[in-house]
Amino acid sequence: MSKNIDRREFLRRLGIGAAAVAATRLPGCTRASDTAGAYSAQEPIPTDSMTYRTNPHSGDKVSLLGYGCMRWPTIAGTSARDGEDTIDQEEVNRLVDTAIAHGVNYFDTSPAYCKGKSEEATGIALARHPRDTYFIATKLSNFATPTWSREASVAMYRDSLRKLQTDYIDYMLLHGIGMGGMDALKGRYLDNGVLDFLLAEREAGRIRNLGFSYHGDVEVFDYLLALNDRYKWDFVQIQLNYVDWRHAADVNPRNTNAEYLYGELERRDIPAVIMEPLLGGRLASVPDHVMARLKQCEPERSVASWAFRFAGTHPGVMTVLSGMTYMEHLQDNLRTFCPLKPLNEDEMQFLYDTADMMMQYPTIPCNDCKYCMPCPYGLDIPATLLHYNKCVNEGNIPSGLQDADYARARRAYLVGYDRAVPRERQASHCIGCGQCAPHCPQQIDIPGELHRIDRFIESLRQSESV
Repeated sequence: MSKNIDRREFLRRLGIGAAAVAATRLPGCTRASDTAGAYSAQEPIPTDSMTYRTNPHSGDKVSLLGYGCMRWPTIAGTSARDGEDTIDQEEVNRLVDTAIAHGVNYFDTSPAYCKGKSEEATGIALARHPRDTYFIATKLSNFATPTWSREASVAMYRDSLRKLQTDYIDYMLLHGIGMGGMDALKGRYLDNGVLDFLLAEREAGRIRNLGFSYHGDVEVFDYLLALNDRYKWDFVQIQLNYVDWRHAADVNPRNTNAEYLYGELERRDIPAVIMEPLLGGRLASVPDHVMARLKQCEPERSVASWAFRFAGTHPGVMTVLSGMTYMEHLQDNLRTFCPLKPLNEDEMQFLYDTADMMMQYPTIPCNDCKYCMPCPYGLDIPATLLHYNKCVNEGNIPSGLQDADYARARRAYLVGYDRAVPRERQASHCIGCGQCAPHCPQQIDIPGELHRIDRFIESLRQSESV
């Protein structure tokens, strides 16, 4: 199929509009009434049915659902990752209590999360529970060049222990491996002796498991795995979802397909911790035709549950992280993992096919991590990229004046853009300085994407007079 056909022709050829889906049984689908364990959002969540995986290195029995602590709620009702609002500690406590009551025992944080406030909030909430009922994962997030010294990195590690109110870390990660390539790996961890320090801490028992989180540049990933006999990695955190399984490199040539990453870990018997199972939320807010396709198979389950089940089905996965800001997010994920219903072979193929469909109109792989911010020229980079993705998913990317729906799609894009991003913070103000790009875990060519979006927007604005 040509990739140059417009969206509506693509959907017409596939014949997967909502009406078509409702009338056709798709491969890999079973009726909800025939599916054991299917339930509605109104039914109680069992407290004794969490699925667990055993870490072969430590013997830890880890909940397959892990709590990602990057998006704790604020008193303003937003995510603490997105602004300067104060974290709502009472709500954090309530979320942690609910998670633990339903069997979640893996909590992943970092000195860099929530503007540096995540570890403290996480520590307060967890310290109210017996220390042997949960596992703490945190990271040595020494991204900025001044903290590459051994002294500053050791101080960051000790500060994590203090904020988390503990004298040992269950799962310690070198954070953001691959960002900056081999030079950054050597500067941050090898040449300054920091990795040797962490290995000694593991030997002393103050770190129980040592691993790294991978964010691109497969040379670095392969290098560290080649030295596994020396470092004896206890786990590795990778991005894995049903789009990135085979299409990560298609979206960005500098990325690595998750199928390769997972396979390399599996053959070395290194447990995988999964981040971005929803691809920055994009697999929870999919295009309408994809939503209809998923809902037709499992009408009582959320769209997001498909992505979580995909990640959890792989036996080498120890835990799947989800950054749950609101109780409804936690409840939905608990329903998916209490217990997990693994995907069968037909359902896996169904998701591979779904990913192929989504790649016909790929979105920009922005996960809204905000590592690119602040922009020195005041641009709201994530909001600009995410608005573009939203319009792709909703079919509001006008394909040309000949499109019968051009006027509606054009207005939806421009009005939505002005509402989502103030004019003074839009892509037109990007000068291409490139300060943002090195900080992007997805290795997006951010200036290039901003300039492309700006050209597209300018064409929409000029077409009003045509």
